[in-house]
Amino acid sequence: MTKFALVLAASALTATAVFAQEAAAPVVADADANGSFSLAEVQAVYTAVTEEAFKAADTDASGELSAEELQAAVDAGAFTAA
Repeated sequence: MTKFALVLAASALTATAVFAQEAAAPVVADADANGSFSLAEVQAVYTAVTEEAFKAADTDASGELSAEELQAAVDAGAFTAA
């Protein structure tokens, strides 16, 4: 029973840390409500993002980032908030 309590406590601490990180992540607004994010919309939050970095994150070459592409760039550390 003690092992179970320790595992449960460790899991709770880990989950809390993950939720805290996600809650602190900046939110990019889809200002034109088209369902994707332009370079200008991304740069409003991630000011250091260059056109080159944006294009690298745009894996489908649509000229805008989907929510998935944006999240992948953030998760990979390519986009960091200033």
